[in-house]
Amino acid sequence: MSGGRPMRLLYVTQRYGREVAGGAELHCRQFASRLAARGHHVEVLTTCARDYVTWADEYPPGTEDIDGVAVHRLPTASPRDWRLFGPLNARVTLGEKPVALHVQDEWMRFQGPDVPGLAPWLDGHGPAFDAVVFFTYLYNTTYTGLARVAGRVPSVLHPTAHDEPTLRLSVFDAVFHRPDAFAFSTEEERALVEGRFRVARPSSVVGIGFDLDMAGDGDSFRRSHGLGDDPYLVVVGRVDPAKGSTELFDFFVTYKQRNPGPLRLVVVGEPVDRPPPHPDVVVTGFVDDDVKRGAVDGALALVQPSYFESFSMVLAEAWAQGRPALVQGRCAVLEGHARRSGGAVAYRGYAEFEAAVDLVASEPTLAASLGGAGRRYVAANFAWDEVLERYERLLAETAVLPPRGQVEARRPSQA
Repeated sequence: MSGGRPMRLLYVTQRYGREVAGGAELHCRQFASRLAARGHHVEVLTTCARDYVTWADEYPPGTEDIDGVAVHRLPTASPRDWRLFGPLNARVTLGEKPVALHVQDEWMRFQGPDVPGLAPWLDGHGPAFDAVVFFTYLYNTTYTGLARVAGRVPSVLHPTAHDEPTLRLSVFDAVFHRPDAFAFSTEEERALVEGRFRVARPSSVVGIGFDLDMAGDGDSFRRSHGLGDDPYLVVVGRVDPAKGSTELFDFFVTYKQRNPGPLRLVVVGEPVDRPPPHPDVVVTGFVDDDVKRGAVDGALALVQPSYFESFSMVLAEAWAQGRPALVQGRCAVLEGHARRSGGAVAYRGYAEFEAAVDLVASEPTLAASLGGAGRRYVAANFAWDEVLERYERLLAETAVLPPRGQVEARRPSQA
């Protein structure tokens, strides 16, 4: 704790647990557990769901302690019904605009998670906290929760926002005008939110913290996955078209057709949409952190193909291990990281992807230089002590603010 008084903090998030692999959820858990270790009283309000696709209850309801944090789990009303949500989601996010607000409200309920006990819990327990912190903007837990605490308890929103179709929906206008403060991950995220919502609140580009002593056993990973001495690119995270996985697989297959050789692609993450079988593509599925670090350690480079990122934890983790990266140049956040760090090659389209792969494959000295620059960037900006100092200052300043009143009406917007 940075010289201030201990605070009572409540985090509200859609999923929480050591087994939950999502970036925003891990981001939330790391902040909660580290603040508890620094002397603050920290609790979490979340669901019994482990899977964001279905929101089915998998954890038992009730309270448990995870790393010194009291975690309160509430059951969802029911699993998500994709027969209803799929067409509605397509209509709202991709269909003709504008979309009526009552249709967007219904979309939010189906988007989920729908947690009937959330509002009563916050009504009864919320005022006991100095601040309530929400992760992320997209889900119903934030939509409902912010409305319940507005005007009663100071609130902070970690939007984890990126430039995606949902951010244009007017149902989120009120969401972004209710918090008393914002915690942003990057300057690009802050610019996006302020430009989209024209909102001025106390805020800080807090970032995300990383340990610089990360180490992986690349040789062990190679042996356990039958990779031998073959060079490989690694992609880490959810295997989902929305995360750029389909484009990356297409690029890799094209690369192999044009450049026969031993290069392989290793995919580490939850298979939402499993890639088609290919002799040079290895899919590990979900693995523990030691195995993930080993996969990165043994790689020629990390590839981060996502168009939609608010930070990219896997990129910073790879840099903390001194590995170079190839990143999606059409994502402002990834391009910004690459430009500021000098630790990655940004690509736009297949031709630049092929050139980037050839570069790191044929120039080991350059690849090592990229990895070293990335590690220095993480050390200078995202070491945990510095991140937590920034974060505690924002939380302490927010906790003494008079909470803003309820938003009386939603402003019209283009969605």
